[in-house]
Amino acid sequence: VAFMLLKQAPKARNQLKRISKMAWNPLDAEEFEKAWLLLADIYIMSSKFDLAQDLLKKCLQHNQSCFKAWEYQGYIHEKESSYKDAALNYEKAWQISNFTNPTIGFKLAFNYLKAKRFVDAIEVCHKVLQAHPQYPKIRKDILEKARANIRV
Repeated sequence: VAFMLLKQAPKARNQLKRISKMAWNPLDAEEFEKAWLLLADIYIMSSKFDLAQDLLKKCLQHNQSCFKAWEYQGYIHEKESSYKDAALNYEKAWQISNFTNPTIGFKLAFNYLKAKRFVDAIEVCHKVLQAHPQYPKIRKDILEKARANIRV
């Protein structure tokens, strides 16, 4: 984390690689999870999605309720234009965050819209707007577009 704060990503990546190769143990589970997520984030930033996916799968193998891992997987699928798969991953993250994280709600609604699941997109938009009425762009960018597509 310190290397990332100092903008020294290569050093951080090398240290995190060492940690990712260590044997998992329950006492250090939280630290392993943080390390895997941080290394996955570094890989995602450099478009190495396959390496990031491996780390995220490892993270989810040990902790199915890690919404950040589900969110990253959704992001990877979104970048690969696989909107249905992205929606499934964002859906898991949305459920784990107890339907309260507006950022994940926005991403889920966006991927529902791209996957042509307009009614689902509208439902998620309503949930986000109910909890966060001033959330930017969701009304114009997703809700109105989904409604327009239903009318057609």
